[in-house]
Order: sequence, then C-alpha cells, then structure tokens
Amino acid sequence: MVDEQFRQLERELGLLLRRAQASSASISRDVHPDLEPAAYSLLALIAASPGVRASDLALTIGVGRGTMSRQLARLGTLGLVSRRPDPDDYRGQLLELTDEGLRRFETAQQARRAFLRHALEGWGASDIEALATQLGRLNEDLAAARRTH
Repeated sequence: MVDEQFRQLERELGLLLRRAQASSASISRDVHPDLEPAAYSLLALIAASPGVRASDLALTIGVGRGTMSRQLARLGTLGLVSRRPDPDDYRGQLLELTDEGLRRFETAQQARRAFLRHALEGWGASDIEALATQLGRLNEDLAAARRTH
C-alpha cells in the first residue's frame, strides 16, 4: 500500500510541477517579456526578504552560485533587481527589487492570486489553509532531506 501511495504522490507532484512551470512561464512574461520563467521565483524570494544575499538565495532554491549570479545579472539588466554593498561583509551584496521590479512583481502576483481564487472557488478556507500548511511542511522536509543527502 505504501508503494502505491508514493507512486500516486509522485504522479501528482509531477503534474503539479509541470503545471507550475507552464504557469510561471506565463506569469514571468507578464512581469517582463524577457524574463525567464525560473526568475519569477527569485523575484518572489527577494520581495519577501529585501536585503537577502545571493548565496542565501542559491542555498534556498538549490542552485550553484554561478547559476545564481547569471540569473541575478539578468534581473539587474532588466531593471528589476538592484544590489547594494553588505555592510557586514565587503565581498557580499544585498539584493532588493527596484521600484519597477516591485511594481511588476506585485501586478503579476495579483494576477496569480486571482487565478488561484478562481481555480479553488469550490474549496473552503480550512481546505486552503490545510493545503498551504502541508505544502509548507513538504517544502521544509524536502529541503532538509536535500541537505542531508
């Protein structure tokens, strides 16, 4: 029984991830026509933690520093992210969304939330809260497993 549950979980997560990728592609184009789909999640993380370091972002999403550096350079070129020196580490830089980046991100975020409200209109508030809680738990456990693997 447990193996079948994990097969079902794998199928559902795979489908969710494919749909999320397609959605991110659309939303990233709404933010900026030249924005790569994976960059939307970076904008979301920077918006949630202004002043975050690139190394912390790389660790959070599980990519190398080189990949992170290239993605952030692109976001800077598009005028969506700015950098300022880290007062605690002369080598580091702290990241923030520019005013334009924040405006574009918030517009896209409102559209995404409107889509979710529409898609989940038959769900009760407790169902949505339970899903969000379980997804948060899943994300934490997957990150912890990745760190120890």
